[in-house]
Amino acid sequence: MNKIKWDDIFSVLEEWREKFCMEDPSVSTVAAHYRRDPWAVLASTIISLRTKDEVTAAASRKLLEKAASPAELHVMREETIAKLIYPAGFYRNKASSLKKIAAILVERYDGNVPSSMEDLLALPGVGRKTANLVLNEAFDIDAICVDIHVHRISNRYGWLESKTPEETEMILREILPVKYWKRINYLLVIYGQKLCRPVSPYCSQCVIGKHCRKNGVVRFR
Repeated sequence: MNKIKWDDIFSVLEEWREKFCMEDPSVSTVAAHYRRDPWAVLASTIISLRTKDEVTAAASRKLLEKAASPAELHVMREETIAKLIYPAGFYRNKASSLKKIAAILVERYDGNVPSSMEDLLALPGVGRKTANLVLNEAFDIDAICVDIHVHRISNRYGWLESKTPEETEMILREILPVKYWKRINYLLVIYGQKLCRPVSPYCSQCVIGKHCRKNGVVRFR
């Protein structure tokens, strides 16, 4: 694992992203627009689960226009929240989670989003992926957000061997330099969407192919 050339990998990925002017992930876009407001980041991250970026961005804007704080969402009807974030995936479940989260934030945290992993994980509908992304985008805390793309690519390239995203996160915490913790999700999400796809990835266009063992790859383009 010590032979992984992280500096080379991240340098090339940054150049690739800049060259092709890739758009930021939806949560990053929302975070920048709302000046890293923790509530905006948390709400958009909840909405983003199993939802396309363009839908997440639009739904987040609609919701935050009406509920710019946990206190404002707390007094909303769950049905209203669901309509605002539609057609995000599982929008009814997410509306329920957001309503419960807002109540907790108002009652226990004076309307603020907590900045600790433990407190974030205690919120309804918040897992490690969501918590890490909030720590990154809202609080500028070094944390590794592992989604399906980071998990798949890390195993495919042979950087590690794991069965779950949580296991991937724990291994990356041991082998990945801290300076790259915030960037790995930001870079690999778009790379996984555009080139390193789950099935038949575009290996012929891969800019970091020399670092890849193609673990599990049966067909490629």
